[in-house]
This record gives sequence, C-alpha cells and structure tokens, in this order.
Amino acid sequence: MNRYGLGFLIVLAVAALVVYQSVFTVDPTEQALVLRFGQPVGDVVNDSGLHFKAPFVDNVIYIDKRLLALDDERQEVLVAENQRLEVDAFVRYRIVDPLLFYQSVGTIGGADAQLGGMLNSALRRTLSVASILDIVRLKRDELMADIRVELHKGAARYGLDIVDVRIKRADLPEENSEAVFQRMQAERQQAAALFRAEGARQAQQIRADADRDAAVTRATAKQQSEQLRGEGDGERNKIFAAAYGPDPDFFAFYRSMQAYENALPNSRAVIGPTSDFFRYFQSPTPAQAGETAKASPAPAAPVPPK
Repeated sequence: MNRYGLGFLIVLAVAALVVYQSVFTVDPTEQALVLRFGQPVGDVVNDSGLHFKAPFVDNVIYIDKRLLALDDERQEVLVAENQRLEVDAFVRYRIVDPLLFYQSVGTIGGADAQLGGMLNSALRRTLSVASILDIVRLKRDELMADIRVELHKGAARYGLDIVDVRIKRADLPEENSEAVFQRMQAERQQAAALFRAEGARQAQQIRADADRDAAVTRATAKQQSEQLRGEGDGERNKIFAAAYGPDPDFFAFYRSMQAYENALPNSRAVIGPTSDFFRYFQSPTPAQAGETAKASPAPAAPVPPK
C-alpha cells in the first residue's frame, strides 16, 4: 500500500506539473507571444483568459499593450539665430507588433532607449530652424507634428506606434535669462516711448483742432450776434420813428432825458453851460424859443453922434 500510494502521488504530481506547464493566462492589459525553442508559434494572443501551450517546450512572453510613456531628460538644443534652449519633452507610444518588438528591442527598456535617441535627434533637427517665439507660441503644434512624423517612421522598425510627442517645457539657459529679460524690458520701454510720443502728437493735434474750431465758432457767433444786434437796432429805430414821429419835440426831449440819466451820475465831462447838451436846462421848449428868436428882428445898432 505504501509503495502504491507513493507511486500514485508521483503520477499525480507529474500530471499536475504537465497541466501547469500546458496552460497560461493573459491579463486584459497584456498580449502574449508563444515561443518554441526561441521561435514564435502561432499568432499573438490578444484575448485575455486561459490559454494552452505545449508543456516544457513552449515559453510565453508577455508584452504590455497599454499606452506607454517616455519622459526624456532635459537637453540643450541650438535653435535659430544660434540661441540655446533647454527642452524637456515626452513621448506616448504603443506596441502594435509584438513579434517585431520582441525580435528588435526585446523589452520596454530597450524601446525607451531607442526612442530616446530618436527623440533627441528629431528635436535637434526640427528645432534648429525655428525661433524661440515659434517654439514657445507661434508654431508649437506644427513643430510637434513634424517631430511625431519623424519618430513614427523610426519607431515602425521596432513594432511601435507613436501616439503623441510634446514639449513639456522650453526655457533659456540660466546664464542667458537675465540678458534676454533686459533686452525684452528695453524693447517694451522703447515701444512704450513710441506709444507715448504718438499719444502726445495726437493730443496736440486734437487740441489744435479744438482751438481752431472754438475760434471759428466764436467768430461765427460774434458775426451772427453783430448782425442780429444791427437788425435789432434798425427795428428799434423803426419803432421809435413810428412811435415818436408825430411829435419830434417830445422825442428829442425823451432822448435827452435818457442821455442825462446815463451820463450825469457816472461820468465827468467838461462842457460849457451854453452847450446844446444842456438846452433843456435853459428852456423847457428850446425849439420854440429858437423859433421866436429867429422871428423877432434884432435891435438896431446905435448910431454914433456926428
């Protein structure tokens, strides 16, 4: 019994080992490549779950089918106008041909090494003809597209597909940052001075136009006021003539009273008492007195004795 029991246990252990060597499982995030003595057997296993292989002679290689990332180290590149720039980039890629990937680079580390070299070369070639402004803002997407196309051609030899390439950061070297900052500050100050000068010129032009328009407006208004004043004076004289025409003596008396009222309290003048201005102080009816004086004959001069 002990001998049979031991033999049964041995057979059971061998059977379990054979079964263990005959099956393998594939994770949903992986794809499997079955090799027999180093050569691929069958197609790539992309379906997750339990699968079978020949025991003891087949070997299974698991390859990640997720999106993989390569973060490149910061490097210094020479861009247009012989300016230096420190660039930090990354690559996102996927393994699309597991057999070619296994035969060419073997591991993800090997793929990262190959892609890192290609990325450095692509960055230097593409950015060497671009300015800092193009890299930072103007043509960043176009430059990234060119680098992606170049990497895609090289990565196809290793069974890889480049999904995206991006520059995370692009900075000037520390020793050049201060000089570039001072130059940018000087350019901004120059632009500000030009804007201020243009603003002063426009302000002066606006003030000159406003002064000219104001002078024209005042002259036009003065001309219109003088014209209206003359028309008003003429209309007033017409009214006076119509009102006082029937009695000229009363009109002369009224105007003289207005002249006395306006001149005597506020003015000083040297006028003889027999002046015509004071004719109403001498006689309330100077016109009639004058006419009487003209009508009466003058007295005869005395005849001297013989």
